[in-house]
Amino acid sequence: MHIRSSVLLATTALVLLGQPALAESAPAAEDAGPIVVTAARTILPANALPLTIDVIDQETLTQQVAIGGSIVDAVSALTPSFSPTRQKLSGAGETLRGRSPLYAINGIPQTAPLRDGARDGFSIDPFFIDRVELIYGSNALQGIGGTGGIVNQVTVAPPKADGVTGRVLVQGNADTGFRGDGIGGKVAGLIGWRSGRWDATVGAAYEKRGAFYDGHGNRVGTDLTQGETQDSRSWSLFGRFGYALSDSARLDLTLSRFQLKGEGDYVTLDGNPAIGLPTTAVRGTPPGVPATNRTESAALTLTDSNLWGGNLIAQLFFNRSRDTYGGEVAPIATFQDTAIAPANTLFDQSQNRSRKYGGKISYERAVPGFEALTAVLGFDALYDLTEQRLIATGRTWVPPTDYRSLAPFAQLNLALFDKKLRLAGGIRYEDVRIHIDDYHTLASYRGGFDVAGGTPTFHDTLFNGGAILEPWDGIRAYVSYAEGYTVPDVGRIARAVDRAGVDIDNYVNISPIVSNNREIGVEVKRGPVDASAAYFWSTSKNGSLLVQPSLGAPFEIQRQRVEIQGLELNLSVKTPLPGLTLSTGYAHLLGRTDGNNSDGIDKVDRDLDGANISPDRLNVAASYVAGPLSARIQTQFFLSRQFEVRPRISQANAIFNRDFSFGGYNVTDLSLRYQTRFGALTLAAQNIFDKFYIDYYTQTVRPTDKVHYFSGRGRNFTLSWDYRF
Repeated sequence: MHIRSSVLLATTALVLLGQPALAESAPAAEDAGPIVVTAARTILPANALPLTIDVIDQETLTQQVAIGGSIVDAVSALTPSFSPTRQKLSGAGETLRGRSPLYAINGIPQTAPLRDGARDGFSIDPFFIDRVELIYGSNALQGIGGTGGIVNQVTVAPPKADGVTGRVLVQGNADTGFRGDGIGGKVAGLIGWRSGRWDATVGAAYEKRGAFYDGHGNRVGTDLTQGETQDSRSWSLFGRFGYALSDSARLDLTLSRFQLKGEGDYVTLDGNPAIGLPTTAVRGTPPGVPATNRTESAALTLTDSNLWGGNLIAQLFFNRSRDTYGGEVAPIATFQDTAIAPANTLFDQSQNRSRKYGGKISYERAVPGFEALTAVLGFDALYDLTEQRLIATGRTWVPPTDYRSLAPFAQLNLALFDKKLRLAGGIRYEDVRIHIDDYHTLASYRGGFDVAGGTPTFHDTLFNGGAILEPWDGIRAYVSYAEGYTVPDVGRIARAVDRAGVDIDNYVNISPIVSNNREIGVEVKRGPVDASAAYFWSTSKNGSLLVQPSLGAPFEIQRQRVEIQGLELNLSVKTPLPGLTLSTGYAHLLGRTDGNNSDGIDKVDRDLDGANISPDRLNVAASYVAGPLSARIQTQFFLSRQFEVRPRISQANAIFNRDFSFGGYNVTDLSLRYQTRFGALTLAAQNIFDKFYIDYYTQTVRPTDKVHYFSGRGRNFTLSWDYRF
């Protein structure tokens, strides 16, 4: 069940409080009681907080992952204001409400904002995720990165009772033609044990993905540099070990390791955008190491729900990622250096290396003598070291960049008139430092330059506040304001310095991005109807945009004013036919930027392009449940639009001063599931009508790039057997 509620802040793991048992299905919304969003540093129910959150429970997540193959696909399919996925390993250009979301696991950030490798959506196997909590809009409760919202993946909880529980999954996938190279499969297992105060949960998953085929029966082209989920293998390990210190206190150690690596069986065959012929793939061995993503995480969490009458959550965490980007058959121009090899002969490929560690602590209780007022006090510390290296020659492309954030915060929630009116607000003080040593840029940047390192700092106070009116149970209205922040992709900025005399200490492009989210929303949850409407508008005076300086060149960062506004509508109705639910969702987004920021006039005058905002979308779906049988059919309509963008590609490349357009397309998916005494059988089909289309990112960002003119995946089937004990 896809549960929509209103909340003010971001989420962390409900698993910290030890919720659903490993061997049980996720409870239905009507049986679960009020939704508690603990990562907002509060145990108040969600209807006490004024913003928007979607909770994707395990049943719905399993269904969507069987269709699309990943958590990113699941979130995108269910969220109209989330960009359509690229169906690649890279999530570059995938946004929520026109801004980048923060991906987290149990509240631990997976995003590396200092050099965003866009791999953060693939850091754990979905098999180990119990639910996904999706927060809309800018906020700072989780610190850096949540300018578009937060996608928090909550891992499976321990068994509730003494004994052994477990789950086994066997899965196969094939394209509509059942071609040999298009067949893939997955096996995964999870076992939990509990005895008295001790418990342990361990699991492993292995998946092989075949080649993708489009609606015309041709192989989908491979992005050798950014990486692919097709033609790949992934391994994932998970462990959770807990000890109950008392009836209310608990200590948990959670460990995970995930690696996805391309097989390297194909090379790109150029397409022809002029006649609509997409890029495809042919058998061959690309040079270098195939694109790979590896993430390792550890977290030690202490919770006590009755410490001096309040609730304590404290966490220490460590996260390390290594993202390897593949090499192109033709040498990449940016990596050329005639001091090493003759022009246009030097092969190289890059690798992002990121390491972060830190801690979080929060304490909440009703104010003694004034029980209507609930207060939360907390403190966060985050340290991140990120660099990007060229691994074939050992050069540094992005210098090691050290980030440190120290942030105390407080939240208040006041209930009035028997909780029919609530006022909520908070404050967070960010003390940020970024340090870069002296470095030298690559030769391709006008011969290379010495850049003086430095330690830019950022100090700011971020606010949030709102009001919730619930005159009758199930009918709510709210208004809210929240500020969030991130830093621009410092790595892209630092590596692209192309002039002498630059000093990082006064290089304005590295200043942080402070964005806000102002929102008005209404919800109705009465009887068979579950409806919501939200209007939001968001601004950032010194925003961050991905732009391509020239055709085929790496994307770089420009700092411009950004204004975004949008409307989100959702409706779900249980029909008179028992078990049949009809639902629809719609999002309209409009993003504008200061395309002529060099003129000194702070005014937006150009549309955001497809690398920075998603298209308008309409989702429609029908779900049916009758005894052991459940079924769902869903269609996503990505609506056409015209982009008036700033010229950013040279006249020599023939698209100077040209507006981009998106023609729109729609995709229909189907899922059938039948529960037996010996497990559940699921048959899922993505793009059931085998629709041929050119994907959104290609149409709006690289419409004339013959190497990256990608079609979307055609019809494919997934058959699963899932057994719990």
